[in-house]
Amino acid sequence: MIPAEKVQTQLQQLLNTIDEVVIGKRDVAKLSIVALLAEGHVLLEDVPGVGKTMFVKTLSKAINADFKRIQFTPDLLPSDVTGMSVYSPKDMEFHFKPGPILTNIVLADEINRSSPKTQAALLEAMAEQHVTIDGLTRELPSPFFVMATQNPIDFEGTYQLPEAQLDRFLFKLNMGYPTKQEELAILNGVEQKRTIDDVQPVMNVEELRTMQQMVKDVYVDDVIKNYIVDLVIQTRTHESISLGVSPRGSVALMKAIQAYALLEGRDYCIPDDVQHLMKHAFAHRVILQPETRYEGVTEGSIIEGIIKRTPVPVKG
Repeated sequence: MIPAEKVQTQLQQLLNTIDEVVIGKRDVAKLSIVALLAEGHVLLEDVPGVGKTMFVKTLSKAINADFKRIQFTPDLLPSDVTGMSVYSPKDMEFHFKPGPILTNIVLADEINRSSPKTQAALLEAMAEQHVTIDGLTRELPSPFFVMATQNPIDFEGTYQLPEAQLDRFLFKLNMGYPTKQEELAILNGVEQKRTIDDVQPVMNVEELRTMQQMVKDVYVDDVIKNYIVDLVIQTRTHESISLGVSPRGSVALMKAIQAYALLEGRDYCIPDDVQHLMKHAFAHRVILQPETRYEGVTEGSIIEGIIKRTPVPVKG
């Protein structure tokens, strides 16, 4: 077990390291670390050139983890993701050639550009922590973290992610454009030739695995659990939502608030944790009524409205 003070120090160092390389994305970095601690996965939806790839590379190097990038294209096959058995004429036997999914941190770039069959190759890995190849089950390394990206403005030649796959992501995040000051800082960093090679690890994968176990010991009071369930039920009965959050979403949010509490230096959860993370954990899990979407209302605004009208629990 790692002392609580050391956990706090290392997590803050990790956050600061990412913030120094990927300028102006501290909130995204914080939420991504929460997902990593909670053993969840992240979907980044944003335009090209805002630093998504640099962000994931920095995260992997800061925790000294193995990293692979998969560029999803229309001709990508499931075996290109999971791996395959290759025949060797030398010894007349088949040898397994592992795919890029068998690593600690995976960047699934432009995931919506591949066919649903190839997208589904990620499902078992993300949900079960293993893949089945040629009838054999192979365990994935631990920790295992997928950060997938998709471009929200270019829909030609893309395949919309099905709800079952979206539900596998703990958070759906947007990086957004930097402010003027942040973009000037980026230009100065380029001028000073500051690169990802300058990043030094602040922890290792063994320490990260220990932290992931510590997350499970963070206390969640029954009052908080009831609050989560009340919020989830409202997504299922809301007049503007045709499909609400599943029980998997409830579990995902509870794991997320435990990880967030650990990052904040607490061994217990509070209602503010739920309110802070609910939008990121639930917005991609609900489907709005068609007429609601035509009016320009977003999933995020609906979730925010549910939070405001749901009484905050007070333990007597």
